[in-house]
Amino acid sequence: MATSATFTTIGIISQLKLTRHSIQPLSNVTGRRSRKLVVRTSSLKTPISAKQAEKNAMQYRKLGDSDLVISEITLGTMTFGEQNTEKESHEILSYAFENGINILDSSEAYPIPMKKETQGKTDLYIASWLKSQPRDKVIIATKVSGYSEQSSFLRDNAKVLRVDAANIKESVEKSLKRLNTDYIDLLQIHWPDRYVALFGEYMYDYSKWRPSVPIVEQLRAFKELIDEGKVRYIGVSNETSYGVMEFVHAAEVEGLPKIVSIQNSYSLLVRCRFEVDLVEVCHPKNCNIGLLAYSPLGGGSLTGKYLDINSEAARKGRLNLFPGYMERYNTSLSREATIKYIEMAKKHGLTPVQLALGFVRDRPFMTSSIIGATSVEQLKEDIDAFFTAERPLPQEVMADIEDIFKRYRDPTIF
Repeated sequence: MATSATFTTIGIISQLKLTRHSIQPLSNVTGRRSRKLVVRTSSLKTPISAKQAEKNAMQYRKLGDSDLVISEITLGTMTFGEQNTEKESHEILSYAFENGINILDSSEAYPIPMKKETQGKTDLYIASWLKSQPRDKVIIATKVSGYSEQSSFLRDNAKVLRVDAANIKESVEKSLKRLNTDYIDLLQIHWPDRYVALFGEYMYDYSKWRPSVPIVEQLRAFKELIDEGKVRYIGVSNETSYGVMEFVHAAEVEGLPKIVSIQNSYSLLVRCRFEVDLVEVCHPKNCNIGLLAYSPLGGGSLTGKYLDINSEAARKGRLNLFPGYMERYNTSLSREATIKYIEMAKKHGLTPVQLALGFVRDRPFMTSSIIGATSVEQLKEDIDAFFTAERPLPQEVMADIEDIFKRYRDPTIF
């Protein structure tokens, strides 16, 4: 995406040490209004070069065919209401948006793990924070759940969740109510209605094919919501090349809304699923679908905190708090690969977080990296790492990454 994306830059306020009144309202980063960013150089404490400012600046990219111009970091919120209190969630949200992030990602299923007792808390915490924010400066992305026999509690009267018109409409109406907003900027299908290999399952199981809701029917339901002004754009998540092509083709043939984004897992430990063929499908010269990469730190494993299982960080990490959750990062060759990446980072004077986030940041097909945190301190570390890692990462670093990748191709599947 980056090769054809529309870029805008704004220096992170704290790094540039600008006074509060030095910045005029930001330009069209939400796609709602057109304003200009003016930085008065007289307010800078020390002169900085344009090249230096570029390195310490948030970049903004157009999301697919939409009018949304989003920050290269998206704030993930799935811990709000489970690992984070409302107060902590507000602190994390405020820090993110004060430092240039303009998009947050939620879901009707959040927080994670999915439980009837906590479902919807994430949206409620976002809504109470949103009361003090200008709505048109916050891009809200959320998700409607896919096929599920276990999560029927998300609906009033359903034994199985489907991505049909009734489920989509009920999901959106409830999300709007929880979020206390009139519209959703980006509505994504969390996972498909049809069978696909999901959440650690790598290979497609031929025997698990099942009838699914026609994609045209799904798109017609989305069109109604768009026409009503309740949804602006639509996207997919945990999707395959086949799925993306079907959505794009159906929209073109039937004159229905086109998906603008795909939210899939992507990191040093999970590359092949996207790089083998989705990268071609989503290319701006082909279908032009923006990638929102979740788990760029491999569920936190690429920080190295789970290598010492007795450390405080490991004990507090969600991979240990919730047995079985993302166990592919703990019980596979990914642990071995993580050690190699951490050793390589040290060799080049990088922290593990700088290496992992810098790698994802620099991919030419990346629109935005979804970063979640359970504390302001953790989020600060991630944002700082994102901008202090040399942009782009040096060629010798990339060469070493590829050497490790040749030995550990998507190690989470083994």
